[in-house]
Amino acid sequence: MITVMRKHHKILMIIITALVCISFSWYWNKTDFSQMGREQVGKIYDRNVSRVEFQRNARLLRLSGELGMTTLIQGLTAGARTEAEAFENFTWNLLVLRHEANRLGVRTTAPEIAEVVKTLPAFRGEHGFDLNKYTNFTDHELAPMGFNEAEIEELAADQLSMERLEQLLGVGLAEEMGLGRSTGGKAPIAKEVKISEDDVAKYYETHKAQLKSEEKRKIKFAALALTQDQKKLQGKERIDALQKLADKANDFTQALSEKGADFDALATKFQLPSHETGEFTAAVPDPQINIDPQLARTAFQLTKENPNSDPIQTPDGFYVLHLTDVILARPLTLEEARPKIAESLQRERLEEMVSTKAGDAARQIREALKSGKPVDAAVQANGLKAEKLPPFSFAEDTSLTPEGKEKPPQTKAPDLPNVKETLSEMNPGEVSNFVRTPDGGLIVIFEQREPIDPTKFAQTKSLIASGYLRNKREIVFYEWLRDRRRAAGIEAPRA
Repeated sequence: MITVMRKHHKILMIIITALVCISFSWYWNKTDFSQMGREQVGKIYDRNVSRVEFQRNARLLRLSGELGMTTLIQGLTAGARTEAEAFENFTWNLLVLRHEANRLGVRTTAPEIAEVVKTLPAFRGEHGFDLNKYTNFTDHELAPMGFNEAEIEELAADQLSMERLEQLLGVGLAEEMGLGRSTGGKAPIAKEVKISEDDVAKYYETHKAQLKSEEKRKIKFAALALTQDQKKLQGKERIDALQKLADKANDFTQALSEKGADFDALATKFQLPSHETGEFTAAVPDPQINIDPQLARTAFQLTKENPNSDPIQTPDGFYVLHLTDVILARPLTLEEARPKIAESLQRERLEEMVSTKAGDAARQIREALKSGKPVDAAVQANGLKAEKLPPFSFAEDTSLTPEGKEKPPQTKAPDLPNVKETLSEMNPGEVSNFVRTPDGGLIVIFEQREPIDPTKFAQTKSLIASGYLRNKREIVFYEWLRDRRRAAGIEAPRA
């Protein structure tokens, strides 16, 4: 384990002897976090939940992301719109999941858990489970999170429990399948939007309070990194090399905490090269610190009162940051804001124009088809380009060839997911309203539903049915989880 102690670690050494007895009692006794009354963050099932327990569950979300456990994450964060909500949903839902699994008698065995661990994406190699990847992950990734192999097995058991609960809840769900053929109508919109000087000036006066520059920072930093040869080390040898860097980083930050400490002088004393960045924003960090997102985040957490960071661990070493300047956000002048204003006006008016023209086009195509006009003629009469799609099923993966290989980018239909979603609410012969897409939008014409090919149906029936049933089970599980959360009586202040 790489130990990176925070400031004043010498003071902490004084009380280590007194804590030895307590630490042994913690090690040999399973801690009941709910009994830690201080810093209570909420209640569930009429028991208190401490900040320690809550934050541990939040860290489990990060670990499950590193392991590639998307099924568990999607199941326990459903409905979250922000990162904060994702952490909150995951932590409370995990407690509910474990409670309900225990109540319903859902059990997992050690061999079953081991099989799940072997299938996790983080440990998959070219030929299946890769022991080297597993060893590297447990040696280098778990310790900084305060975890060990037990938490990996814990999450694997949670995923098994969730899957079995979904199966229990999904008993009796119906299966429906169908094939469809559609035509999509698209048209490039010419740059008809014109922005005048008066438009820009009026927008500036109306939105002056919101038109500000981004806050910027300048920092100095010292990097304690492994050498090229040390980067090739594995296992204990690599950990020992990183520990030496951690010890030096701790001593450096301890010295920085002394009154009147000078960053450059101390960097020279510790034989650490000092680097300085230019001005940078949170969105666009200086290239020198753009190797890890947490460096820029930490830089924007520093203040003039507390300008020095704790050691920040990166894959190959540690960084210590020192804030040198803060360039606060300020109101933009009209000239400075002009490009941003023009872009906003262009986007707003283009969206209005597209929506209006597309709405008229969809209405006219419907009328033309009712009068017996062919689809192609009805589409072309509105200046649109018709793109016929070959027959497809809703469950079919059209990004792959019949042999199961990835299709070349130019042969894929990027709008097909939007087309499928739109067709799910339509009947043959109908014309959709305008559907927005990342690249603009489209109008879908549902031409016909073809009869299913018996041979093809027999080949793909199980795949289609399982995918459809899986989606239904996920929906039922989500609704059930919402109900169980209400029954749990969760009391928690919103962040």
